[in-house]
Amino acid sequence: MNKAVFFDRDGIVNSRIYCGYVTSPEDFVFIEDFFSLFNFIRKQGCLAVVITNQQGVGKGLMTQKDLDDIHDYMQRELAIKTGTKFDAVYSCTDLATVNSFRRKPNPGMLLEAAQDLNINLAASLMIGDSISDVQAGKAAGTRTILVGDFSDIAEADIIAPDINSVLRNFSSILL
Repeated sequence: MNKAVFFDRDGIVNSRIYCGYVTSPEDFVFIEDFFSLFNFIRKQGCLAVVITNQQGVGKGLMTQKDLDDIHDYMQRELAIKTGTKFDAVYSCTDLATVNSFRRKPNPGMLLEAAQDLNINLAASLMIGDSISDVQAGKAAGTRTILVGDFSDIAEADIIAPDINSVLRNFSSILL
C-alpha cells in the first residue's frame, strides 16, 4: 500500500483569498514555501494528493470548467517548478449547507483517494489550515498537521505556525 500526504489547497498550496474565492488561474498564487515541502514529500516516495472543498462552483460563482482550468494550471506550474505534480486532485463542490460525505470535515474525499490510489491511511498525513481539514483527516484515520495560529485547538497531532516550519521542525513525522 502507498503512503500519502494529503494537502488542503487554499491556504496550504496557494494563497487563500479571504472573503472570496480563487475563480481563475490568474487568482491562483502558490505559497513559495510549499515547493520545498512538496519536493521533500516526493523525495520520501509519498503520493501527494489535493483534498479541497470548492463550494464556489455550488454557489454559481464559477463553473466546473473554471475549477478544472485552475487545477490544470496548478499541475502545469507545479511540474515546471518541481519536475513533478500531484498524483490526484479531489474536490467537493457541494455547498456547506449540504450534508455531503465528500465535503470536509467528512472523510469522503480521503477515503475515495485511498481506494483509488491504494493508500494506507494510517501511514498517511493530512496537512491543512482549518479545523475541518483536521477533522476529515482524523475521521479517515490519518495523522494531521494544522498550519496557522491555532494554539487553542487540540485536535491536530501537530500545530505549525506556517508551511516552512512544517518542513523545518516536523520533517520526522513526514517520513
